[in-house]
Amino acid sequence: MSGFLSAIIYLLVIFPSVILHEYMHGQAARMLGDDTAYLSGRLTLNPLPHIDPLGTIIVPLVLSLAGSPAVIGWAKPVPVNPYYFKDRRKGMMLTSLAGPLTNLTIAALAGLLIRLNLFSAGSIFGYYLVYLCYLNILLAVFNSVPVPPLDGSKILSGLLPRELANKYNRLEEYGMALIFILIFVFGGPFFRVLDIFINFFFRIFAG
Repeated sequence: MSGFLSAIIYLLVIFPSVILHEYMHGQAARMLGDDTAYLSGRLTLNPLPHIDPLGTIIVPLVLSLAGSPAVIGWAKPVPVNPYYFKDRRKGMMLTSLAGPLTNLTIAALAGLLIRLNLFSAGSIFGYYLVYLCYLNILLAVFNSVPVPPLDGSKILSGLLPRELANKYNRLEEYGMALIFILIFVFGGPFFRVLDIFINFFFRIFAG
């Protein structure tokens, strides 16, 4: 498969995956009483408001060119105001959990279609389904890592004692630096461990 076609398929996978991830954050928040994403025009499946130049374009491109074993990306986070939640900590946990669960759902559906053998593994659509399943498992696992501002950090924060959670949450101001350190400094061992989880989940979903 040509590099150009692979790039097109990548875009057709990453865009809906990260956009649905953020969209479901907004939907979960709205169900829990926070309309911030809706009122700011972010509760939409239109990709343009969700594109983050760094996370949706630059980081995936750099990782791809660098030959990284895993190419990740993210969309612009939807705005969430936890003060609208009846229980702020529980509300943030559930809102954060919605993103990775969305990616796992996409991966499960793609895996089911792979299991049904409706499309040849060598066909464009077969390749698309494999990549869709693989990337969404990757996104779910990566976003569950408890490094601010990833979803896993907000889930962990809700489980910690309040005083310890407040100290932990202060790390978020260094969030992007921590993510870049994780990816580009410890990327080798991190992605090898991540790949083990991805292959495990991939076998469960796609067989």
